[in-house]
Amino acid sequence: MGSKKAESTSAPVIRRDPYEVLSVSRDSNDQEIKTAYRKLALKYHPDKNASNPEASELFKEVAYSYSILSDPEKRRQYDSAGFEALDAESVDMEIDLSNLGTVNTVFAALFSKLGVPIKTTISANVLEEALSGTVTVRPLPIGTSVSGKVDKQCAHFFGVTINEQQAESGIVVRVTSTAQSKFKLLYFEQDANGGYGLALQEDSEKTGKVTSAGMYFLHFQVYRMDSTVNALAIAKDPDAAFFKRLEGLQPCEVSELKAGTHIFAVYGDNFFKTASYTIEAVCAKSYEDTTQKLKEIEAQILQKRNELRQFETEYRKALARFQEVTSKYSQEKQSVDELLKQRDNIHSSFTVMRTVSNLSNGSTSKVLGEDSKAESPREDGSDGKDKSGKKKWFNLNLKGSDKKLG
Repeated sequence: MGSKKAESTSAPVIRRDPYEVLSVSRDSNDQEIKTAYRKLALKYHPDKNASNPEASELFKEVAYSYSILSDPEKRRQYDSAGFEALDAESVDMEIDLSNLGTVNTVFAALFSKLGVPIKTTISANVLEEALSGTVTVRPLPIGTSVSGKVDKQCAHFFGVTINEQQAESGIVVRVTSTAQSKFKLLYFEQDANGGYGLALQEDSEKTGKVTSAGMYFLHFQVYRMDSTVNALAIAKDPDAAFFKRLEGLQPCEVSELKAGTHIFAVYGDNFFKTASYTIEAVCAKSYEDTTQKLKEIEAQILQKRNELRQFETEYRKALARFQEVTSKYSQEKQSVDELLKQRDNIHSSFTVMRTVSNLSNGSTSKVLGEDSKAESPREDGSDGKDKSGKKKWFNLNLKGSDKKLG
């Protein structure tokens, strides 16, 4: 279910005490902080103060202060150690499309298309009309669905009326878009003056071939996933894409609704065109098995987030050690390769061929081989040639001579 804080922004250059900016005390509860923020956000919204540049800066300051005090963890950190305790990258930033201008809107659309998470605010006109109670509210009975198209930076309002039994069982309100439009699902609480104040919002996310958003009022803690949390940290560290994935898990502020009529709205969040949607409201009584399974899965995911926080420390240490030993491995391998190369060079220097090569280069050294030994003179002075054939010829002649003489 969506419980995203509306219209948070980046930190102003000069930061004042958030409690002072919102004019609330340090012991103020969530509702008091929310009420103060709504009034100031509408007062200083750029849409209503086009001719007053100071209003824009005040609006940013109000939104920044609310982003701290509306988040329990950030508020605790600020209360304990001031701004220094806050991680600058964890403060969300949102842009107002209605006040962005055509050129900047094109760039924002391009970045969004490339997968860069961009948060957008809700138009001040929509919030002001809701607070004044002048919006048109269409009925959305439990167990039915309504389809439509809403213009960019506009909203369609729906009233969901539930009885005591349905309130006790719990209800679910979901919006889907087969056209993969961008939209926000909003929930408004009724003010004392008859108007409606924004209480919760959920941005659509792409799941498969559709975009969807849902709010679950099921009497147990349901969590929403904010994909933009730690987006910068994830971009800088690939491992963080895994370890920080569940850090975007945030508890929803409202877990149940009382009997009566509740106001929801579908807000067109496309950059240039209308948003196509289908909104439906169902009673959890018809989905008891599914509701129980969701409760179990939510608990398991929360436990897994805590386990990953511990495992990340262990993993980082092991990774550092692994990088250390792999670096040493590379160094040792290079050292061994170099020693073996030197050894091979030394071994190859023990060779006759290298000496013969020196002779051909003008060396005066003598090399005696087997062939040279075979051709060397004998000790008796002969040249070592075989003269047996010549001796046999003389013998034949001598025998012939002896026969004649007889």
